[in-house]
Amino acid sequence: MVGPSFLKDGGVFLRKTIGLILLLSLFIVGCSNDAVEPVKKGDIPIDYLKDYYSNPQVTDDRTLIEVDQTISDEKGEATLKAINYINSTHEIGPVQLRIKDMKLIHLKPDYSLIDYFHVLTHDEEFDFVKVFVEIENTSSEKVNFAPIALLETSSGEKFDWEKDIYLEELNGELEGKASKKGNLGFIVEKSEDLEWIEITTSDVFDKDGSKIQDSQKVKIEF
Repeated sequence: MVGPSFLKDGGVFLRKTIGLILLLSLFIVGCSNDAVEPVKKGDIPIDYLKDYYSNPQVTDDRTLIEVDQTISDEKGEATLKAINYINSTHEIGPVQLRIKDMKLIHLKPDYSLIDYFHVLTHDEEFDFVKVFVEIENTSSEKVNFAPIALLETSSGEKFDWEKDIYLEELNGELEGKASKKGNLGFIVEKSEDLEWIEITTSDVFDKDGSKIQDSQKVKIEF
């Protein structure tokens, strides 16, 4: 049996070797379902962003809080098209997944970064949907987990974890009582009138590679 050592690194190198394993684990077993409703903006805590370090490839969106707002930095220009502050918590075995926000952003990457995005698109500007998550291992034992193994949009597009543009090493080993936070983002072609996305997590594996919890589906509305 192949264990989840494939999840040790969140980088590109191991992506092709684990894609089939993740997909098989998602579709051979049943997935539990959950839904997320929007929350009122006045009730949203923003402290989850305080110790997040800006991604080296993607324009920092932390100050994008109003639709049609645009910001620029050395990585490009980003315009907010839609937003949902969520702040929901999902228990997946020993893993606690907290989804903080979801945004639809139009990005014009700086010329120096166009080659980075050409792996996924040949457009010089594009829309992408991103989710900010926190994951915590509530047990004392090491686990392996990916917060988004698959993502589907209301417009019918589907993406696996290999299409993530942030590469913030959220997939993989999570030590006992440890936590991670950051963004996962996916370039979308059909972004008009986007109503929701549905994410499917990976299964949870223990340190020996044995599955200890089935994956979970979470639907998030804009």
